[in-house]
Amino acid sequence: MDIIVRPGDSFWYYSQLFHINLPLILDSNREINPNQLYAGQRIRIPGFIVQDYRLNQGDSFYSIARSRGLPVEAMLLVNPGINPNRLLVGQTVNVPLRVTWRLVQGRQNYDYSRMMNDIRQLKTVYPFIQMNPIGNTVLGNQIPELLIGNGNKRVHYNASFHANEWITTPVLMTFINDYLLALTNSTPIRGLVMANLHQQTTLSAVPMVNPDGVSLVLNGPPENETWRTRVIQYNNGSTDFSGWKANIRGVDLNDQFPARWEEERARNPKEPGPRDYGGESPLMEPEAIAMAELTRARDFARVLAFHTQGEVIYWGYENMEPPESEVLVNEFSRVSGYGPEQTIESWAGYKDWFIQEWRRPGFTVELGTGTNPLPIAQFDEIYQETLGIFLAGLYM
Repeated sequence: MDIIVRPGDSFWYYSQLFHINLPLILDSNREINPNQLYAGQRIRIPGFIVQDYRLNQGDSFYSIARSRGLPVEAMLLVNPGINPNRLLVGQTVNVPLRVTWRLVQGRQNYDYSRMMNDIRQLKTVYPFIQMNPIGNTVLGNQIPELLIGNGNKRVHYNASFHANEWITTPVLMTFINDYLLALTNSTPIRGLVMANLHQQTTLSAVPMVNPDGVSLVLNGPPENETWRTRVIQYNNGSTDFSGWKANIRGVDLNDQFPARWEEERARNPKEPGPRDYGGESPLMEPEAIAMAELTRARDFARVLAFHTQGEVIYWGYENMEPPESEVLVNEFSRVSGYGPEQTIESWAGYKDWFIQEWRRPGFTVELGTGTNPLPIAQFDEIYQETLGIFLAGLYM
């Protein structure tokens, strides 16, 4: 919600007026010096939208504000050109409305376009979020990273490395939405207060690492005839892409990292296909390159990659993981019911590479049970299981 600065206003005043923590207002207006506000300047207030309201007989700014639990000053700020003493029946005015509901509706087929639309909505209502493109897919789709918080502890979550594991994206996006709601409404999540977390931790999230692959699974092959012919060929002539894990070039992005890549390649397919082909060399696909460059740039304290299925959390790699990893995975297991498993005979994954290069905690979290892609009917159960992991990953 935008408001117009009046003489004598301050960010602190807005914080008290709208009951929004000051750091959220500061982060929503990063380009503005809070000590140099001037009348007529436009300021963003997070967690609110503006609704049109048509005046009825007897309405006043005071009565409208009181009926909505707002101070009358809030009405004045969103109606800078209107004289409150000269209101007319039938006149339309702006009314601030605090957002207390989810914008993300995750319990549905959730493709790239739906995710990008949700990100745009979240960015509008919660302008303290930063959205950074980390690269482009093979088909030129932008891969977004979302950043929330100002803390020195940098934690990274990602989802949909594998195309038919796309349910991980709405699960992560729903958590992000719930986190934003808790911050702007000063409400806890499972008894945990979020305001301090925002100041202590920076959350980096890449909700969909593999947009092209997800679109292939959910929407079928591209309209472009060349790509359509190619992916059907990679898929053994079938137009059923429900078993497809790879990117659009038939490269498994979670077999693309230089952590025993040669051994992983030796036992896996040598040609593009629905799954397990690691490419001709590590870090050759643009999506994998983007994730590697992001990870090098951000210096994460820990990373969690969300996959499906099995209700298990992999937390080790070649005994290179620090002792902290076992402490963390035991907490993740406690709050989710998922089983911790230190190693598996699988290499060249993102968390393997992270542990190898940084000797810091890295986890692959396998959500839900069944056959990929998991049915959307499992969404609510998976989200409730995973919510504790999201919170513990930030708090611990």
